[in-house]
Amino acid sequence: MRVNHHAFFCSLFVARLADQILLFLVPLVVFQTTRQVSWSGLAFFIETLPRYLVFPFFGALCDRISPLRLMRVSQTVRALVCFGGMLAYALVGGIGWLIALSALCGVLTSQGLVAREVMLPQIFSTQQFQRVLAYSQLADQLGFVLGPMLAALLLGLWHWQWVVAATGVLFLSADGALLLWQRTSGFNSNRPPPGPTGHWSLPLRIALRHVALLPGLKKVVLLAAAENLVIGVTLATSAAMVTGLHAQSNRYYAVLQTAGAVTTVLILLTIARAAWPARTLGRVAFVSICVGGVIAGASAAPWGYALGFLLIVGFDKMFNVYIRSARQRIIPPQDFGKTTGVVILLNNLTQPLAGLLVTLFPARTQTGPLIVGLSLAMGGIGVAVTIGSVLLRRRRAVALGD
Repeated sequence: MRVNHHAFFCSLFVARLADQILLFLVPLVVFQTTRQVSWSGLAFFIETLPRYLVFPFFGALCDRISPLRLMRVSQTVRALVCFGGMLAYALVGGIGWLIALSALCGVLTSQGLVAREVMLPQIFSTQQFQRVLAYSQLADQLGFVLGPMLAALLLGLWHWQWVVAATGVLFLSADGALLLWQRTSGFNSNRPPPGPTGHWSLPLRIALRHVALLPGLKKVVLLAAAENLVIGVTLATSAAMVTGLHAQSNRYYAVLQTAGAVTTVLILLTIARAAWPARTLGRVAFVSICVGGVIAGASAAPWGYALGFLLIVGFDKMFNVYIRSARQRIIPPQDFGKTTGVVILLNNLTQPLAGLLVTLFPARTQTGPLIVGLSLAMGGIGVAVTIGSVLLRRRRAVALGD
């Protein structure tokens, strides 16, 4: 990456670091307060569903408004939400403020993510996009590496309210790094491609038509949705599984989270340096996540859960590189924002669904079989999509032969 882009990736890292601290805090604080797995699952559902529902809106917005401006607004307002949430907690009390501010920050995170997706092809138009995605994911994963460590360290020193306030400071720092990058790189996206005029639903209809008709896009959506079943149930239950079912300490939980992130960083560094075909990345990652879910859910020992957990989170970002490179290749540039927003929504609706399923099976002894069941469902969807793609290619080949 060029030297004048370092501040850009630093901004991605710091914003992800702050976001990860919130994601670490919510299920842990809720479980420690209520001692109920079902409440952790419900908190995860409330925390994640809004951030996915707004993707189509922000995607259409990125085709009309400067994505750089949207990205900066996302980071600044997230800082204000953290400070405002803690002020409300000081006045009223209750952990509901933590869930609420995390949900609102999640919505603003979605705004920043879509803006970044639109900006990356513009910023790195002359470079291999798969490698750019690997570096982008690497900045994210460094946040995942240090987020649990920093959160656990701060929780050992402060009450969780002050950790949230520190998270607000990190969001402000991320915006400062983005401003520095803008001024040193000279990048300007204040004049986005003209968006469609007409009825307010036109961008959504265009995006849905692309999902239905563009070759290969439905396959990408289905595979990502299947993968997010396992990711969702893992994120929703990891605190309860580690500190509850397997009776490990908060420090062990933080170390496991960090080990998963380190594993992902090593995998992403390999992708950035090796020119692997995108299809190979997708297959290896999909199978590894599916197997990891079965191991994590079926194991009665902490080390078995840890192995499955590492497979799941370690190969998640590899699969994301495959998904994002496929989207960039398939979707027309003029409709990239609006279509990406709808695709991300469809991809990720299964994550809060997995969290909701956890609330329906609240007993600790039911959580493992639920993880195994969703992992097998993921594998079944993958097999069905693969068979469908093979049959469709054969049908097209026969039609061309006629």
